Amino acid sequence: MRCLNAFGERIAARGSDRQTAEIHIRIALMTRSSALGTAEIVRAA
Repeated sequence: MRCLNAFGERIAARGSDRQTAEIHIRIALMTRSSALGTAEIVRAA
């Protein structure tokens, strides 16, 4: 939840379509940043 504060707590867009797009962008950024912080596990043979 710390990531939400980094992007701001409020939605800046006024229209509902733009609000939806803004939320999708925020979710994509949070998903990408958490994916970068996750270690990839590879089985050694």
